[in-house]
Amino acid sequence: MNIWLVMIIGGLLTFGIRLSFIFLFSHTNLPRWLQRGLRYVPPAVLSAIIFPEIFMPDGKLDISLGNARLLAGLAAGLVALRTRNAMLTILSGMAVLFLLQWLHL
Repeated sequence: MNIWLVMIIGGLLTFGIRLSFIFLFSHTNLPRWLQRGLRYVPPAVLSAIIFPEIFMPDGKLDISLGNARLLAGLAAGLVALRTRNAMLTILSGMAVLFLLQWLHL
């Protein structure tokens, strides 16, 4: 029961924080420099989450061909460059990772 309470409270807090920013900035125009800077926030956050998992799967740097996550990330990157399709990129990266883990690479 405690986990559900934590999840509900966390969800409400997240919703409240996001709603407050939407409400506060819906009636004002942000400076042009701030708008340009905010465009880089999603890729920066995504990179901060993904790159440590790809390059440091066991808590230490691993850029060898034995790193299945790195190989799957490279495959996903190639698909992203070629197709510009986010869903296909995610699915291809997952498929390559599962295949490499199944082959024990």
